[in-house]
Amino acid sequence: MKTTLWSAALVCLACQGCAIDQERGAGAPPKVILLIGDGMDDHQITIARDYLVGYDGRLTLDDMPTRSAVQVQTVAEENPRVPEYVPDSANTATSMASGVVTSAGRIATTAQTDRDVVTIMELAVAAGFGTGIVTTSSITDATPASFIAHVNQRLCEGPRTMVFVNERNPAFSSDCSADLKSNGGKGSIAEQIAASPLDIVLGGGLQHFDQVAEGEATRTVRELAAVNGFRVIGTAAELEGLARGTRVLGLFSRSTMPVQWRGAGDAQAELVTRVDGRVQLPEPFGCEPNPDFVGMPTLTAMTAAALEHLDDGRAFMLMVESASIDKQSHLRRPCGQIGELAQLDATLALILDYQRIHPETLVLVTADHSQAAQLIPESSVLAGAASPGHFARVRTLEGAVMGVNYATNDSTLQEDHSGAEVPLLASGAGVDDLPAMIPQRQIFTIVAEHLGLAP
Repeated sequence: MKTTLWSAALVCLACQGCAIDQERGAGAPPKVILLIGDGMDDHQITIARDYLVGYDGRLTLDDMPTRSAVQVQTVAEENPRVPEYVPDSANTATSMASGVVTSAGRIATTAQTDRDVVTIMELAVAAGFGTGIVTTSSITDATPASFIAHVNQRLCEGPRTMVFVNERNPAFSSDCSADLKSNGGKGSIAEQIAASPLDIVLGGGLQHFDQVAEGEATRTVRELAAVNGFRVIGTAAELEGLARGTRVLGLFSRSTMPVQWRGAGDAQAELVTRVDGRVQLPEPFGCEPNPDFVGMPTLTAMTAAALEHLDDGRAFMLMVESASIDKQSHLRRPCGQIGELAQLDATLALILDYQRIHPETLVLVTADHSQAAQLIPESSVLAGAASPGHFARVRTLEGAVMGVNYATNDSTLQEDHSGAEVPLLASGAGVDDLPAMIPQRQIFTIVAEHLGLAP
């Protein structure tokens, strides 16, 4: 990517010292960058650290000045007074975006009553602030959608899935008929993004924008986005030189963006077997570049483009998501999740570089929920014992073998989430007062107060 205005200023900062920080921060409009690692709990961070920088190494994550913990909360759809203990990305992102605890699968709507809740992005837009979303998932996926859209089910990503019966797996059916535009609703998540006033939205999900919009004869959702003033782009080259003042919708893949790493030979966790009563462990494997990633913009490149686009003198709210820590853990692919966390860590380094010359910026790093992968012994000390689920033995850069276990269910399809607390790492004004433990909905309060948008 070309040298940006603020990266050039960073070179100046290195020469002139911290006085520039103080000068730029005094009276400057507030900014927030919320970096979410989907499914990034302490197991996922530790697995990635051990592989990426070694047993004694440190990630950029490890040097954040303030650390807290987040209690993830979910309520039952039928009775919001009853808690549920394992969330999904829709309800957890809704908590962070709006400060409202809701039920699994809901996108910025309340449990049972199905009311829309105001999000931090909507408050920022109303105040005239810059707004941006960057993700490695489809931009219609649960986490980014919860900051932009309002529907009762996360699967209603495009016009075709507003009412959809999945005969093979009924759990993945959707019914957002109340949200159809013909019923007075706002339409699918893609249609709501296309009609939104956000400044820049980057990620995957082209397939949902290539669908004909509800009520249109031939015009697609992508075409409606262009009518609404978005410049629609789809390549890494188009990220460079984006003109300020032009609203940007970047769609770089049909669905979730490919991850940068995979297991060597596409290896992943396998079921442990027994032969004549003896445990047969899977063969160890290392990680290699994923050929499907070639030509994709990195999370860091997308974030750099968004920062340059938003750095126009206004306050701004930017949410950045590294989505496939979660998605690769679901699929029992440790190298994919390690590579995705590597993208998050590199992106955090870029964000902290930005913050050094814009000290009015609050940086928060957290996760929406915890995930399945566990770091366990690669060979159990218990005689004859082995994982009851899927197990991977990953060769590390130090020549050791790391055991990564997936055993939340006996499905052949994917793992479940888990319900543990997740980290909150912070840098910026006011973080010294961050409590040791907060409910997830309080992230909204922290962000809103920093931006001066507290309702």
